[in-house]
Amino acid sequence: MTGIAAYKEMSVTTQNKGRLVVLLYDGAVKNLKLAVEAVNRGDTAEKNLRIGKAMDIIQELDCCLDLDAGGEIAQNLRKLYVFMNQHLLKGSVRNNVRNFQEVIALLEDLNTAWKAITT
Repeated sequence: MTGIAAYKEMSVTTQNKGRLVVLLYDGAVKNLKLAVEAVNRGDTAEKNLRIGKAMDIIQELDCCLDLDAGGEIAQNLRKLYVFMNQHLLKGSVRNNVRNFQEVIALLEDLNTAWKAITT
């Protein structure tokens, strides 16, 4: 494989991984917005379902971090993901949509950054 071909392959692979991260952030945000709506309707089962899905996505993002290659950025993302899931759990127990909205804002900021990197 030539150097150019290897670069192109790596670029496509990296971009696809970046696109996947964007899709995961989109999914987490969508589920959290639906959780807010569920709380406002008094639908506890739907809230729990949506919070669970968002937390699963955040956990998956955390598990996929390469702490060796990612260095300080990966370490900080790990701390942020742990905070997000703890904040969502507290919000779920207390039916506090503010917790959900704060995590939505964090995810949207991260999503914007990833979109800038991958486009």
